[in-house]
Amino acid sequence: MADRRSTMALFMSFAAAAIILAAVGIYGLVSYSVSQRGYEMGVRMALGATQANIVALILLQGLRVAEVGVGAGVIAAILLTRFLSSLLYGVAAGDPLTFAAVTGLLLGIAAAASAVPAWRAAQADVTKSLRAD
Repeated sequence: MADRRSTMALFMSFAAAAIILAAVGIYGLVSYSVSQRGYEMGVRMALGATQANIVALILLQGLRVAEVGVGAGVIAAILLTRFLSSLLYGVAAGDPLTFAAVTGLLLGIAAAASAVPAWRAAQADVTKSLRAD
């Protein structure tokens, strides 16, 4: 039983590292994109976009990136379930509840990682962002 526990602990540590890397990567990508699109955000706000519109625009951008990654991951996981079935205990390899929970967790992390740059972009001063370029 100790052999299975050590393998599971190893997988859990890799999973935690992957989640942290995914959150940092999405945060960095969205933050960089927002910094490059400062003028666009200024024009949108000058033309009447509310802060909620700006936040929603940026959150959707971050979630689109996450949806592509989660979709590719789910497809890869479904294809690789037969190799992992010997390592699982108490859950089926193709358990739909597990797939749904992990998908929800990853999309939630992506939304949280995109929220900070979105909030910063919505709080930006219109005149400063229009004068920057």
